[in-house]
Amino acid sequence: MRKLKMIKNISSVLMLLALTISPVMADSTSTSDMSATKPNLEREKRMAVEVEDAVLDGDVLFLKDEGSKDGHEFMAIDQEPEDETKGAVIILHGRGFHPNWEDAIYPLRTQLPAKGWRTLSLQMPVLEKTAKYYDYVPLFSQAGSRIEAGIKYLKEQGIDNIVLFAHSCGAHMAMEWVRQKGDSQISAYIGAGMGATDYKQKMAKPFPLESMKVPVLDIYGDKEFPAVIRMASKRLEGITKAGNKKSKQVIVPGANHYFTDKGDELVAPIAKWLDTL
Repeated sequence: MRKLKMIKNISSVLMLLALTISPVMADSTSTSDMSATKPNLEREKRMAVEVEDAVLDGDVLFLKDEGSKDGHEFMAIDQEPEDETKGAVIILHGRGFHPNWEDAIYPLRTQLPAKGWRTLSLQMPVLEKTAKYYDYVPLFSQAGSRIEAGIKYLKEQGIDNIVLFAHSCGAHMAMEWVRQKGDSQISAYIGAGMGATDYKQKMAKPFPLESMKVPVLDIYGDKEFPAVIRMASKRLEGITKAGNKKSKQVIVPGANHYFTDKGDELVAPIAKWLDTL
């Protein structure tokens, strides 16, 4: 009986230790893993070579990522309007793509200049092709320095009216930047296909839409991923709470998450909204 009682006491102590210590250990491991995740720069370099040769509209340039330890230079594509410039739109692509991606990104970066808006399409951090949403989460905060590099470049060109457009995974990166730095460096924000993740992978953090002071355009297709459509009312609620009267939510008929063959239908409402700012 005495041995049994001692075993029970030891078990209780071990359980107590597990409850108090293990969460800390789990958090420590998680933080370590996240800080160790780095963009696949070799893949970026390969993409840059392929993309640069294919760019016919706009100028390819390389901006310095001040947030990277080695001062990595990443690709961007700058296209100016032929006439008077109303402002500039920084464009962030989705997961694993590039700044000249044919769906969504190319139509925007090449058509908005015809409507008076300079575009600067940025290469965002990428991982290997098989990487999923949870793999990319640690990169969200690292992407902020690239956004700021784009803003710095445009300001050096004399442009202060800067709008940030972000699609899919780019929206997760943009929202993390807003969460950390606020939205004082931009004039407006456009999010397309916001909230896309992967099967059984929930969003790591809610979007900080209710805390944003600048006008927000939330745009998505009616053939979107279920999660994006399901979260639409929640996003609208956040936008409404923020209280900017110029903010709006728009649905593009017939468009899927990538706006495949719906580039014109994506550009039109965005250009119209930009003219209301």
